[in-house]
Amino acid sequence: MSAYFAEYAFLGGQIARDVRIEVADGVVSAVTAGAAPAGEMLDGLVLPGFANVHSHAFHRALRGRTHAGRGSFWSWRERMYEVAASLDPDSYFALARAVYAEMALAGITAVGEFHYLHHAPGGARYADPNAMGHALIAAAAEAGIRITLLDTIYLQSSVDGAPLAGVQRRFGDETPERWLGRVAELSAAPHARVGAAIHSVRALAAHHLKELGGHRPLHVHLSEQVAENDQCRAVHGCSPTELLDRHGVLGPDTTAVHATHLTDHDVRLLGGSGTGVCLCPTTERDLADGIGRARDLADAGAPLSLGSDSHAVIDMFEEIRGVEMNERLASHERGRLTVAELIAAATAHTALGWPDAGAIAPGRRADLVCVRLDSVRTAGTDPAEAVLAATAADMTRVIADGRTIVADSRHTTIDVPRALAEAMP
Repeated sequence: MSAYFAEYAFLGGQIARDVRIEVADGVVSAVTAGAAPAGEMLDGLVLPGFANVHSHAFHRALRGRTHAGRGSFWSWRERMYEVAASLDPDSYFALARAVYAEMALAGITAVGEFHYLHHAPGGARYADPNAMGHALIAAAAEAGIRITLLDTIYLQSSVDGAPLAGVQRRFGDETPERWLGRVAELSAAPHARVGAAIHSVRALAAHHLKELGGHRPLHVHLSEQVAENDQCRAVHGCSPTELLDRHGVLGPDTTAVHATHLTDHDVRLLGGSGTGVCLCPTTERDLADGIGRARDLADAGAPLSLGSDSHAVIDMFEEIRGVEMNERLASHERGRLTVAELIAAATAHTALGWPDAGAIAPGRRADLVCVRLDSVRTAGTDPAEAVLAATAADMTRVIADGRTIVADSRHTTIDVPRALAEAMP
């Protein structure tokens, strides 16, 4: 058994003082607030480990290469396809290992990898049809974080059924049956779970949607672009959210990613069904996608989560601030979400199928992250509001499943800047 002592820790939706945390076999066994100092000291503010609910690991190669100049999501996508065309299982492992280690430095203890880069160039299958997925699972293990591999079905290029072309052929499995057969062959591990994803309503014929509703967890890109909504209405006479509802895809085991351009009816459908919504504000602003409706969705009953998506930034504090500051810009009001609500969104491991994580409490996984309260960003802050001032650079220690993976702001096994530089395609 290990025992830790934190001067400040986030417990039960609020900051507690002088907290003793006992850990056995990677699980929190006891938590006592108002305790006398004893055990190993954890500096600063201790939070539960973050859950990065939406990731495309290979997009990290675009950071600092696609941000300048004019364009749109669609022009950015062409650059993204160039990177997708260049990777094989070995190079993808190296890149993902570095990216997941960067996530560990940012206090992320679990990632949801929205995985559609499946096959060899031209669409041919590797000898192991899941070579790319297994590379991601192995990469997460070396970085020391958990992964939910959200294997993505991607069968067509647009809502009207146009076939996959060019690099998109690497994404496809021809039929839902072939996709299902391949996913059934995925080998998980103690640190990994296998879920499913629908790339978007663009990527799958509507009559196949009902076949995906039983997968848990199930994620889907939703209404990220106005063009997606327009195309869906032109073909199906309804919004993407309404289409998913018609085919039984919405529900508590489903997470809609982005959900940026919603009607009021869409918001009611998502909230009323308990469908989660993952917001990715750093990517949504980088790609000029627009501002989502976090407060409206939360009020309607949709659980919120956060992701770094394209990894223009890997910093969950920046995602936290992005949600709140976007709301302020759109509403002209401050304090749209409470700090407790924002931390809950940043630690929403349930969206990834890890309901035993995301809180510092007995029976939960021992995921603990330490945030400095004496940096140039956090010095003088109220610990209860430090998440609105801190950055990933303020992480000093990260414990995942009871094991230290970051100490003194450095990954314990990986030279992350070097690994990233060497892995870039």
